[in-house]
Amino acid sequence: MLTAALILPAAGCGSGDSARSGSGGSAAGGKGAAPTRTSYPLTIDNCGQKVTFDGPPERVLIMNGASVGEVEAYVLLGLQSRILANAQRVTISDDPKLVTEVAKLPTGGAEWNKNFDVPAEKVLELKPDLVVSTWSGSFDAKSGFATREQLADAGIKSYVNPVDCAYGATNPSAADQAVYEQQSIESTYDFITQTGVVFDEQRTAADLVAKLKDRIASIRDRVKGKDRKKVLLVYPGMAAMSANNLPAVFSGGVHDDLIEAAGGENAFPSDKPNPELTSNLSAEALASAEVDVLVIGLSDPSEKSQVKELADRLFKQYPQWKASKTKTCTSISDGAFIGPTNAYAVEAIADAAHPQ
Repeated sequence: MLTAALILPAAGCGSGDSARSGSGGSAAGGKGAAPTRTSYPLTIDNCGQKVTFDGPPERVLIMNGASVGEVEAYVLLGLQSRILANAQRVTISDDPKLVTEVAKLPTGGAEWNKNFDVPAEKVLELKPDLVVSTWSGSFDAKSGFATREQLADAGIKSYVNPVDCAYGATNPSAADQAVYEQQSIESTYDFITQTGVVFDEQRTAADLVAKLKDRIASIRDRVKGKDRKKVLLVYPGMAAMSANNLPAVFSGGVHDDLIEAAGGENAFPSDKPNPELTSNLSAEALASAEVDVLVIGLSDPSEKSQVKELADRLFKQYPQWKASKTKTCTSISDGAFIGPTNAYAVEAIADAAHPQ
């Protein structure tokens, strides 16, 4: 039984990363077709490129890409021994054990360049057999990265999380653009499932996806029929993204899907990912938004002890919000983005919007 996230009506916000035990529902492995063993050589289509695996990769380099979802999925699939070097840094997570587990992974001495990822020369020096990226931008030569063609010439396979094939691509296909624009929690499941196929860990992947689906389905059932609350998802620690010194505000894509699953509606809804929202948002638009629930996004472990302070600062600045009057808020971290901690985020938001 999952414990409800702590919501402190007068004192501040509950913390999504400390209130959950991490236990899930039944694996529900019998639903749909049973997973099979992977037959090699395996050829997949990734961002319009054919990638052929003669067996499970054994020396994987995970690029940063301002993401943690890929390395977290690898850890939960038990693929740590396959990782040669990991550049994704998990310093705070809605599933705290992932901070510890990712910290154990080798980095291969891979340091970020000025564009915050592993430079081409280091990737080629490490000689991985697979390079994994969260987006196509990590293979852009203009940013100092090895291209997929360069890697292929060196006998190194490359793979982009399918949901972000269009992100950072020069001329994305219509199909890849559609996948990017229609991203959702399902995108997390797709990455886990395909990774399970590549590594012949299809049963493990199916069980993980089933557990995550069960957790979110239980929340959907609990909030079904209830009035949808207006939810504002802000990351105060990312205020540098705003020209107006406002907190970073996220909408569209997986963000709206998480909020919807929790029985809410984004205060700034979008029918597709809207990464420009923060840079274009005005103080007036934020002040006039309907906000029933404030969700504080944590991007650094130092912020964990500052949740109440961060929330109170916004409540004082925007007293007209309903959330400011009721002190309704919660906090999440990596669960707001595509990755296996999405279930934690849905649970935390639901507990704030529709407390039991």
